[in-house]
Amino acid sequence: MFIMDAHCDTLMDVVEGRRRLADKDKGGQLDLPRMIEAGVSAQIFAIYVSKEYLPGAGARRALQFVDAFYREIEDNSDKLMFAITGSDVYKAREEGKIAALLSIEGGEALDGRIELLRIFYRLGVRLMTLTWSLRNELADGAFEGRTRGGLTRFGVEVVEEMDRLGMVVDVSHLSEAGFWDVLEVSKKPIIASHSNSKTLCSHPRNLTDEQAKAIAKKGGVIGVNFAGYFLGEGRRSLRGVIDHIDHLSATIGPEHVALGSDFDGLPFEQLPDELKDVSGLPKIADELAAQGYSEQAIKGIMGENLLRAVRSVIG
Repeated sequence: MFIMDAHCDTLMDVVEGRRRLADKDKGGQLDLPRMIEAGVSAQIFAIYVSKEYLPGAGARRALQFVDAFYREIEDNSDKLMFAITGSDVYKAREEGKIAALLSIEGGEALDGRIELLRIFYRLGVRLMTLTWSLRNELADGAFEGRTRGGLTRFGVEVVEEMDRLGMVVDVSHLSEAGFWDVLEVSKKPIIASHSNSKTLCSHPRNLTDEQAKAIAKKGGVIGVNFAGYFLGEGRRSLRGVIDHIDHLSATIGPEHVALGSDFDGLPFEQLPDELKDVSGLPKIADELAAQGYSEQAIKGIMGENLLRAVRSVIG
């Protein structure tokens, strides 16, 4: 089965020197040995610039992540392949390797400069969330809902340029007003890489049914997040993850649902016991099969839907 996850923060550990992707016994929730054990085919790795680098050093910090990512690709070339197109993902699969895609989590990495977006694209970044829940030069984030603020003029310029370049706009962490602005500005499919249903858990990071329907109408997908914060009270379990998959599948169709684990961006206590690390991903497929999901629907949710949406933008 093709398994693809829309979001992990593992590069933070690599940049800080805590471990490498080939290490299995140095903590963390995702690494190469356990990805291979789980049968993962493709993984999107995020660049996250924390607030101590802001303002002014976002791009410099992001480039440290790019360097760490490149080093991991070079040092594990027998197991990993850098993917910048959908064809690269298929090629990696044919060669028995895991396709690694690169994203930016938060437009703070641009330091307010559109030319930096183009430079990151040339370096292989193919997806970007516009904010990390707070306000930046592009938009208000999910935690700024009181302002009812959406995209700035610079944010509109960035979304338009992402469309032109062939970069996926990721609306996770974005304010609801910003979300609707993106729907108006972008002409391409968009994704929410690691967000859940607000109907089941009324958290600012989650999406309303109306937002979910709009993503599906545009040909995008929603990656279900494994964090207890976003699963809701009493749902920090595999069953809770399935509940969000069920609700989204019923609302927008299973063909618009994906996985967005958020591995290594969460404390272990926020993860379901059955999904403490990447090796647990096949349990989701098993549970969906036990519930009567079709083989086609399961394959889509486990990875094919995400690849379809991403490929429709990046080629």
